[in-house]
This record gives sequence, structure tokens and C-alpha cells, in this order.
Amino acid sequence: MAKRKRMSGKRPVPQFGGGGGGGGMARKIQELQQQMLDTQAALEDEVMAVTAGGGAITVEITGRQKINNITIDPEVIDPDDVEMLQDLIVAAVNEAIEKSQTMASEKMDGLTGGLNIPGLF
Repeated sequence: MAKRKRMSGKRPVPQFGGGGGGGGMARKIQELQQQMLDTQAALEDEVMAVTAGGGAITVEITGRQKINNITIDPEVIDPDDVEMLQDLIVAAVNEAIEKSQTMASEKMDGLTGGLNIPGLF
């Protein structure tokens, strides 16, 4: 007859997905992921207008940093000073991107509790 190994009375330790309450955590992670995807999709619809040069340039940008429109007041168009117009456009676009990123970050922080998750956004 073959001998059987006797168990010492210790139960085997469950592996990943093997119970022990891990399923609840996995569900919570999936819910958070879905909320983050929903928030990111909603950011596509968030639009803000940012101005520069006292309203001479207006940039419309989404919460996902997509520029929808740039409006230039015709009075600031001076063929002899194109560089000034270029500088105003750059300033307006940079400010719009910064504000859009701040808004997106604030919305995502509400979900993650301020955790910095690499590659999230």
C-alpha cells in the first residue's frame, strides 16, 4: 500500500482570486476604473474659454486638452507686428491647456482621493 501524507492541520493559503475577501477589492477596483473612464469621457464635453491680451484672443478647449476654436479680435491684427499676435496666441493656448489640465486633475482627484496613479492621465 502507498503511504499518504498527513496534513498537519494547517489549511492551504488561498492564492490570488482564491477567496479571502479579495473579490470585493477587485470589484471596487473595477468600479473605480469605470468611474474614471466615465469621468474622462465627460471631460470631452467640458469646454472652457480662455482669453489673453485683454480679450484679444479667445481659445476654447475641452477637458481633454483638445482645442475647439481660436478667435482673434481683428483689431489686434497688425501686419507690421505679426510677432505680437503670435505671442498672444501662444500665451492663450498655453493658459488654456494649463486650465484644462487643472480642471481634469481636480475631477480625477475626486475619484482617486488625490492618489497619484502613474499613466492615469
